[in-house]
Amino acid sequence: QVQLVESGGGLVQPGGSLRLSCVVSGSIFRINAMGWHRQAPGKQRELAAVITEGGSTGYADSVKGRFTISRDSAKNTVYLQMNSLKPEDTAVYYCNVDVKTEGMIQYLSWGRGTQVTVSS
Repeated sequence: QVQLVESGGGLVQPGGSLRLSCVVSGSIFRINAMGWHRQAPGKQRELAAVITEGGSTGYADSVKGRFTISRDSAKNTVYLQMNSLKPEDTAVYYCNVDVKTEGMIQYLSWGRGTQVTVSS
């Protein structure tokens, strides 16, 4: 019903930047909160950043001041600008959205993830 496609991951040196994008498509009635989670090898998935429909944002302490989440509601797209990247930011980054479909079904939908590797 709803598809999420992430892009923008890759290999970057410590101190570098990347911008992730996630496009939501399908039978969309309304998108509420949008967010990015990440999962490092051997660790549990954790919330990195979230943005509400109204534009309020929240961040994990580990990324505050370095990452910025934003959304373009007209394009059903959420972004994650990542600056001053550190090796510990290495993880698979997953986009997720709280979406209500045209069939009035509301659920949390996930993308397949994009790999971010920070290494010299």
